[in-house]
Amino acid sequence: MTMPGHLRDFFVVLPDTAEGEAAAGHLRSAAPDSPDAPGAFETVPHPSGRPWVLARLLVRNLVQVVRGDDALVLIGPNKASTAELDAVLRPARDTLDLHRRLTALPGLGHVVSRVDGETCVRGTASGHRRVYHADRAGSRIASDRPGPLAHLTGAALDDGALALRLLDFVPHPLRERPVWQGVQEIDPAYALVLRDAARSCSVRRWWQPPQPRLGMAEGAPLVAAALAASVAAHLRDRTRVSGELSGGMDSTSVTFLAQRAGAPDTTLLTVAARDSRSEDQLWAERGVREARQAAGRDAGARKIEHVVVPADDAPLFYADLPATAGELLDEPFPVAPARARAAMLLSRAAATGSEYHLTGYGGDELFNGLASACQDLLPGKPLKAWNRISALRHQSGWPLLPTLRGMLLPPAFGTWLAGSLVDTATADSRTPQVSWGMRQAMRPWFTQRARDLVREEFRRAAATAEPIAPRPGRHMDIDTVRLGARYFQAMEDVGAGLGLPVAAPFFDDRVVEAVLAVRVEDRVVPWRYKPLLVEAMRGVVPDALLSRTTKDHMSADDVQGLRVHAPGLRDLWTGSLLDERGLIDAQQLRRLADDPYSPLLQQHPIDSTVSCEAWLRTAQDAWPPTGPAAPTPTAPTTNSEAAP
Repeated sequence: MTMPGHLRDFFVVLPDTAEGEAAAGHLRSAAPDSPDAPGAFETVPHPSGRPWVLARLLVRNLVQVVRGDDALVLIGPNKASTAELDAVLRPARDTLDLHRRLTALPGLGHVVSRVDGETCVRGTASGHRRVYHADRAGSRIASDRPGPLAHLTGAALDDGALALRLLDFVPHPLRERPVWQGVQEIDPAYALVLRDAARSCSVRRWWQPPQPRLGMAEGAPLVAAALAASVAAHLRDRTRVSGELSGGMDSTSVTFLAQRAGAPDTTLLTVAARDSRSEDQLWAERGVREARQAAGRDAGARKIEHVVVPADDAPLFYADLPATAGELLDEPFPVAPARARAAMLLSRAAATGSEYHLTGYGGDELFNGLASACQDLLPGKPLKAWNRISALRHQSGWPLLPTLRGMLLPPAFGTWLAGSLVDTATADSRTPQVSWGMRQAMRPWFTQRARDLVREEFRRAAATAEPIAPRPGRHMDIDTVRLGARYFQAMEDVGAGLGLPVAAPFFDDRVVEAVLAVRVEDRVVPWRYKPLLVEAMRGVVPDALLSRTTKDHMSADDVQGLRVHAPGLRDLWTGSLLDERGLIDAQQLRRLADDPYSPLLQQHPIDSTVSCEAWLRTAQDAWPPTGPAAPTPTAPTTNSEAAP
């Protein structure tokens, strides 16, 4: 039996019991466990000798230190040294003190600790690394992925959670509803705490966002330092790397930071655009010239190769949808339509001999100014708030009265969540974005069952939901980063299948914290493009490149993809598993596949529906059931141990 796609790269934290040892055996039996096998298992034991952390890692590293019965394990892309971890564990008084000391390291990976018999498992505040848990025979098992837990518990799919993924964006906290029954996800700001052989579990807050008190002059150097440290951590001990250089400011910044950090021989890849008006390639070529000049000035000149992928070699959207079958993601992320394009780019990067691939993902989420952030200025700086929101209103064409109403009378979070779902119309681009998030619309091909499930999920969540932060601006700042980091994992998984680690330094916790520490009025300046990133990169990226204020899009690839790959889309809806579950009208989607220029497809994107269908085909019977019968769904764990 071979290991299904998503189980090729994962770790689990097991109880110190015979049942925990049996769970380890179940996982090992699903894949070769030998030093020569790709992703062979690594085991960190309990003091008893039973397996504590069982990991099967394709491109990540596991580093551990042990002092008596206490232990610290870091699982992530960078190669932290045992000396660094020992310096954190040795003086730690308790679990909270240990995790406070960990902030001295880049925030890139999962942390598993055992102090005084208490096990603590956490991911990253950005949401890039997440933690899931489930009950098996009365004890909690934790993992970085929900799939292994579903495998161990025999969990069934949850149609309510699956129906939510048919929406374009699933809002907080509904996004944290795993698609398997009985599996729970931890809020990224909290850690899972296990005691008494994992029979007792709770959650404890380990992260608080910083207060936005720094001006640009103070904050920009901190952002620059955090980004430089993150890039350097990714490059540690690498001999050849690659990078995606789109020509935009984000990837350009990462490229120059990598060169400044002493990157070895580098291949930069740029995908040419089909749109003749695109400027990305022009800016990318300028960036390569400047980077080569900078590298040539160094004592030990490094080679920088630039590969421009011809536009005709880049797959259109919706290409090769069956290829997703080998990559079962944690959930149906709406990225399947672009999967073939990502695989092409990463395959070419891997073919150069690259050991590590750097990207600029996360830059938009961190540095694009959100109007909702300006709402947080209202109590103390109403004029600055209105100046910025008014400018954004004019740029986006928002009507005046709804903008004022949204600014001055924001609803409570639960009220907003209950009203954020609309039945027929799409979320209007002229609706002012000065609230807790974006409205979501049902699609015409949703069945009545799907509509009922989605409404019930929203209704139930709205009754008790709490925002990530008390005010809309800070809530949206963090929520936007978490959503982007969540989607980026799909790119990582494609790279892992190729044996190529893929990194997004902008999603490092230390970078996120540095950005959030800067005052809103300095971060959000509608008449400047990404002002905080520009100032942070002064002296790193040449001024000529920092002057760009445009960004290209790939809408042409989307429209052409609907036409060129209409047969593949029609096949996708033939024998649809979503249709079998009563969630979509496959006949209507087949008609739309034959009419790719339908105005309905312009008004109602199909990306999320395509991704759900592709994911479900991979998830259905991905592995034989093991362990007990599917558990009854339980309420999410209460955030019961907030740290001071």
